[in-house]
Amino acid sequence: MNDDNIVKFQRPKPKKQPRTITPAVRKAFIWLAATAAVLLVWAYYQYFAVPPVQ
Repeated sequence: MNDDNIVKFQRPKPKKQPRTITPAVRKAFIWLAATAAVLLVWAYYQYFAVPPVQ
């Protein structure tokens, strides 16, 4: 018997869930970004800003 015209039902493969960021990692990233912003502002005024004219 030829099985070419028989429909075989198979379970669909489960979709992978997208990775979510845990709250602890998100909080650490926010602190890291805030610290980097403060350091960049400090470096700008320390090294690149034009001193005020007196």
